[in-house]
Amino acid sequence: MADLESAGAVAEQGSRPGARGRPGRPVALRGERFVGLGLELNVDYASVVVLDLAGQVRFSESRPAGAEADLLALARRAQEQHVGPGRTLVGATVAVPALVRADNRTVAWAPNLDVAGPGLADALAPLVPGGEVRVSNDANCAAYAESHHGAARGAAHALYLTGTVGIGAGIVQDGELVRGGAGFAGEVGHMPVGDPAATCGCGRRGCWEASIGLHAMLTAVGMPELETPVRTAEAVADRARTDPAVRRALEGVGHDVGLGIAMLSSVLDPEVVVLGGYFVPLGDLVLEPARRTLDARLASEVQVRPDLRLSTLGIQAAALGAAEQSLDPVFSGQRDLTA
Repeated sequence: MADLESAGAVAEQGSRPGARGRPGRPVALRGERFVGLGLELNVDYASVVVLDLAGQVRFSESRPAGAEADLLALARRAQEQHVGPGRTLVGATVAVPALVRADNRTVAWAPNLDVAGPGLADALAPLVPGGEVRVSNDANCAAYAESHHGAARGAAHALYLTGTVGIGAGIVQDGELVRGGAGFAGEVGHMPVGDPAATCGCGRRGCWEASIGLHAMLTAVGMPELETPVRTAEAVADRARTDPAVRRALEGVGHDVGLGIAMLSSVLDPEVVVLGGYFVPLGDLVLEPARRTLDARLASEVQVRPDLRLSTLGIQAAALGAAEQSLDPVFSGQRDLTA
């Protein structure tokens, strides 16, 4: 304990009388000494979060982007301003809308983003000397963050849906991610649900994200894409207040959202489904038709409809979850803070 205290990882919180022997010495994590870096690279934006050991966000930023160079510039800015003398970077994790192999480094398939192999992890490695660099699926990172900090907190079984150009899912059971046999669980955007004629970014037709992804939603409402998915959806929600055609189009998107959630509910039986990304500003414009469709499509009355909730962590949910995962080696005992 003395070693951890001298390393700046814990601090004594006063004494507490014990039942026998010497009084107990309660300690608490000290956050400022050790931090994890979480990043997200998506189709049209990048985010960064610096999280300390006590769970406090020390820095966060999102900006329009979409290339590896943009992400590295954001990572350098965070590292230069918030890591240095008196603060150690334990590790970094970058979230991407992709299938990532079980080595937590290799991008196996990214249909909407130009990344492949271990390139991202290799590029970030010089920024984290002595620390571990990981790559992770964006939906998994966001689901982890929502279950520990956000809308799914306290839920035993939760499902998170990204609301960006692509649609992915993260599955959390009792606070831990469910990744499946190869680590690819949650690739729901390419289920054959929705308009069978709609062309998807993966090159096929009829994928769920071709009906409910950001670009599909914008095609339905006839509006342009803005800087980020959230800013875009805010403009759509504003138009929907006065434009019945936009409201009808969003009703159709919500119907297709409900179709997919009904299928996932029958397979996974989630307690809570959290919708993130562009779904958040649209709120009940999408959620209400989704709930009606879900009620209509569940096969049995004994099935419990999951509680559909909006993300409370915003566009930086995946980066926050990535930062949490960067600190995993400390909490699992793999990283010795006293060394």
